[in-house]
Amino acid sequence: MLDPGKPSFIPKKGKTSVVMFVGLQGSGKTTTCTKYAYYHQKKGWRPALVCADTFRAGAFDQLKQNATKAKIPFYGSYTESDPVKIAAEGVERFKEENYDLIIVDTSGRHKQEAALFEEMRQVSEATKPDLVIFVMDSSIGQAAFDQAQAFKQSVSVGAVIVTKMDGHAKGGGALSAVAATKSPVIFIGTGEHMDEFEVFDVKPFVSRLLGMGDLSAFMDKIHEVVPMDQQPELLQKLSDGHFTLRIMYEQFQSILKMGPISQVFSMLPGFRAELMPKGHEKESSAKIKRYMTMMDSMTNEELDSTNPKLMNESRMMRIARGSGRLVREVMDMLEEYKRLAKVWSKMKGLKIPKKGDMNALSRNMNAQHMSKVLPPQMLKQIGGMGGLQSLMKQMGSTKDMMGMFGGGD
Repeated sequence: MLDPGKPSFIPKKGKTSVVMFVGLQGSGKTTTCTKYAYYHQKKGWRPALVCADTFRAGAFDQLKQNATKAKIPFYGSYTESDPVKIAAEGVERFKEENYDLIIVDTSGRHKQEAALFEEMRQVSEATKPDLVIFVMDSSIGQAAFDQAQAFKQSVSVGAVIVTKMDGHAKGGGALSAVAATKSPVIFIGTGEHMDEFEVFDVKPFVSRLLGMGDLSAFMDKIHEVVPMDQQPELLQKLSDGHFTLRIMYEQFQSILKMGPISQVFSMLPGFRAELMPKGHEKESSAKIKRYMTMMDSMTNEELDSTNPKLMNESRMMRIARGSGRLVREVMDMLEEYKRLAKVWSKMKGLKIPKKGDMNALSRNMNAQHMSKVLPPQMLKQIGGMGGLQSLMKQMGSTKDMMGMFGGGD
């Protein structure tokens, strides 16, 4: 699914290549242009940047600032409003100066704007790019298919770069973009900084996308580290999908003790990342202790309720007074609870298997999860939920299924 069956154009050192960037406004296109140039500069290319975005105020300033920081030559204009003219002049100039990678940044707007696509076609005709890269924000989700298709119909998109992979967005839209453009994902942007830019590797991307981790490993871990007498209760709580403040308190206790249950929850996607980000264990421990002090001032009703509306202003003020904290901090703790409850709810309906009897469970859970992640068109193509489950059955196990996503890897 992530292998469109044909490789993307690869620029060659010493031979001039023109690469044009397209995408919606806000997708991180201008920053990505510079990252792409910087990446190739480090590998020995001589890149140059052309700003043909005359639509967005400040676009040229942004590109100029990024390019100056990365020591990459750039071309643009404060007075010329015709992007086609700027693009053609910039490309011509850098060709004469023997730059081997000329990157053209274009205006980003909304997919319904016919004028944008007309302008893009004209820039493409004037610069004759060797490669057109579609830049896509990873949080766009299932709208990505339509967006990518609209671009593909106007210019010949040959590759995709997925940006903002550092947040909570997992990039399911990448599947759609690949399907719509029949072009491979070549890089992912993982942050604001120039070097937070990685060559796309399909396996880690898909495991991030699935979000569930490997369920068989998760269940084996429960059998391995949680005392026998505690297993049924823990599994029942998971299966119910109800996450109360009391459960959160118990998990906090376990995490602070580094107890066996904390090893299990570190495998739940979102838990460890939310509570104990790597390198910030000390601050995280202090935060957890603050939250527990606030929870010590709660009533049993508050700790065991799954009704978020129960926590009104007067209750929050009472908890803040009782724990010597600010109301704002109590609100932060309740926000953390909501976030973790969301992660926990993904385990709802988990059928508890006997030890060692894992394959059917993994397939079933991953099929359910994949059915939510996949674009509807793709799910339809493989025969809906039933088709997805039988596909996974044929694959034999979750690990094989991961291999399936390797495509040409």
